[in-house]
Amino acid sequence: MPDHTDPPVVLFLCVHNAGRSQMALGFFEHHAAGRAVARSGGSEPASQVNPVAIAAMAERGIDISTGHPKRWTDEGVRAADVVVTMGCGDACPFYPGKRYEDWALDDPAGQGVDAVRPIRDEIERLVLALLDELGVRPA
Repeated sequence: MPDHTDPPVVLFLCVHNAGRSQMALGFFEHHAAGRAVARSGGSEPASQVNPVAIAAMAERGIDISTGHPKRWTDEGVRAADVVVTMGCGDACPFYPGKRYEDWALDDPAGQGVDAVRPIRDEIERLVLALLDELGVRPA
C-alpha cells in the first residue's frame, strides 16, 4: 500500500509564498503534468509573486505570473502527503506523523535574476528528486 494518497499531494511552504515556494509549485506542476498535486503557502504572504522569480521561471518556459501568495491553512497541511518547508523555521506548521522535508535555499527576495537562477535550478533538482521518490515520472 502506498504511503501517500493517489495522486500524491505536496505542499510547499516559505515565509512570503512569493519566491521559492512559487517556483517549486511551478516546477512541480510542470513536471508532474497532473499526475500529482501541489499547493503552496506562506506564514506571512506577500502582496504579489516576486517579479524576479517570475522572470527566472519564464527563462525556463514556466509561467508563474498568475500565482497569488496565500497563507497556509491547517486543512492544507493535513491534506498533504509531503510538506516541504523553505526557510520559514518555527513559523511553518508541524503535525506529528506528517512527512516533512526542509529545503535549505537562499531567499530570492531583493536579489537580481543572476542570483536567483542558481536557486531556481536547485529547486528544480529537488522537485525532480521528490517526484522520483513519490513514484511520479516527470513529463
